[in-house]
Amino acid sequence: MKPWIKKTLIGVAGATILLGGLSACGHRGGHERGPMSEERVVEMRGKVIERVSDKLELNEAQKLKLGVLADEMIAQRKALRGDSAAPRAEMKALVAGEKFDRARAQTLLTQKTEVVQAGGPKVIAAMADFYDSLNPAQQAQVRERMDKRGGWWGRG
Repeated sequence: MKPWIKKTLIGVAGATILLGGLSACGHRGGHERGPMSEERVVEMRGKVIERVSDKLELNEAQKLKLGVLADEMIAQRKALRGDSAAPRAEMKALVAGEKFDRARAQTLLTQKTEVVQAGGPKVIAAMADFYDSLNPAQQAQVRERMDKRGGWWGRG
């Protein structure tokens, strides 16, 4: 496999793990419904960065790159949510009638795909910058954690 393809795949997988971690952590404790507040997102960003930094023993430059990655992931998450106050309502609307609203589903798919295509390169670049800043032992830790069931964020 070509190195740039491998790095891109690792970057996308790592970004997915980071986003999943932010999303999963957002539902702990309070059991609140709906999207996380801006304050909660900032709080979870800090906790995730702290936890990853501790596990990988990151230096300050690496922490900054992880912070950039987290910011890009949060921006991408917001962009995917869009302006809709109730994204689940959009999905429910697809099946509200007698027939599945294929045209609206295709429109939603197109919108979300365009968002990923627009923001994806920034997320990949941030993940690549972060991953490339890691030393070989830290990179091995990331790969090992990705192989474990539950991912990086699930268990200590």
